[in-house]
Amino acid sequence: MKKILDGMITTMNSVKPPRMTALRELHEAETGGGPFSILIGTILSARTKDENTAKVVRALFARYKDARALAGADIADVEEIVRPIGFYHVKARRIVEVARIIDTVYGGSVPEDIDRLLELPGVGRKTANCVLVYAFDHPAIPVDVHVHRISNRLGLVSTKTPEETEQALMAKTPKRYWLRINDTFVMYGQNICKPVSPLCSVCQIQEDCRYYREKQTG
Repeated sequence: MKKILDGMITTMNSVKPPRMTALRELHEAETGGGPFSILIGTILSARTKDENTAKVVRALFARYKDARALAGADIADVEEIVRPIGFYHVKARRIVEVARIIDTVYGGSVPEDIDRLLELPGVGRKTANCVLVYAFDHPAIPVDVHVHRISNRLGLVSTKTPEETEQALMAKTPKRYWLRINDTFVMYGQNICKPVSPLCSVCQIQEDCRYYREKQTG
């Protein structure tokens, strides 16, 4: 896995250094929201471009500093802030609902346990794992469309669903690499190994890629 991760970074840097993913940007930024901003940012990021997610989360936490503040927010005000992202009506209500639970049940602190995270409304395994990785630096493998697609293209797994991909990667990948997988694979999927017309000609991990080998012999 180290060879693959390092090869992805080398490829991207040789073409054009990629911008940080939205969650990495939130991890590095001083939003004041800490783990809570990562949780809310991950919920908002679904079906949304990274640059829009980062801007919206910054604006949201400039107005609402913590779970208690967001829990008491007027839905119309929250909708106006998150309007630039997809499904903003649903997401606005969802994040206020989550904020109320974090405030009343967990005293304003995001739980570091995946089972408790999964009990939050609208939080699935990908979101929960993103919180573990980006908020707490706990080893986990969040699997989104990029991680699922690239893992199957490379031949690391042969799976039908992101959930299957997560379990397969956990079983075969040393835990010391788990923290790097989502961030690196997502950047690679956005910039090089795209869903349509992947840039195979510049990819420096061709020899490790089942998709590329099959394309050459097909």
